[in-house]
Amino acid sequence: MRRLRWAILAVVFAAAIGLLATALLLANARGFSARQRPTAVEVWIARALRVAALPSEARARTNPVPNTPDVLTDARVHWADHCAICHGNDGSGDVPIGKHTYPPAPDMRQAATQRMSDGELFYIIQNGIRLSAMPAWGAGSDDDATDSWKLVRFIRHLPHLTASEKKEMETLNPKSPDELKEEEDERKFLRGDDLNDQAIKHHYQ
Repeated sequence: MRRLRWAILAVVFAAAIGLLATALLLANARGFSARQRPTAVEVWIARALRVAALPSEARARTNPVPNTPDVLTDARVHWADHCAICHGNDGSGDVPIGKHTYPPAPDMRQAATQRMSDGELFYIIQNGIRLSAMPAWGAGSDDDATDSWKLVRFIRHLPHLTASEKKEMETLNPKSPDELKEEEDERKFLRGDDLNDQAIKHHYQ
């Protein structure tokens, strides 16, 4: 009977906290624009819900992929091609898409991400986060899971990313048609193709 009473009190207390948080959120409401930064109340609620949504067994999982240079290289290539568009090559989130999502992409080098367990990071990569810009990337295959565990290793490496690694990743980032044309024009210029073309045109004029 006493346990039931405590359980009821806990539910009532949680509901009261939820109502208070909602009231504070509405009191500070500034519309639904993604241009606004999340309020402190929104951040607190989002983190609490994220923690509650993660299965306990997910938090306890350990990374089966070894922390080797080859693993980090694979993950770095994958990150540059798939993840950097929102998170940046360095995990800062300081890129146009990352800064303009709601909530903005976090700086993954900071404690809020780094103190999460490997299992939590893996679960988020595989399953995404509802009501955020983080999609679910898990496809259910063993190879896909291995890639996600490699990304967890790379997330741990983000605070120690070197300038040369970041420079290499810039060559692996997806390019727009304009960027590809600019790179091709630069290569042609360095090869002297433009000068050769001009010389040929001048010869036949």
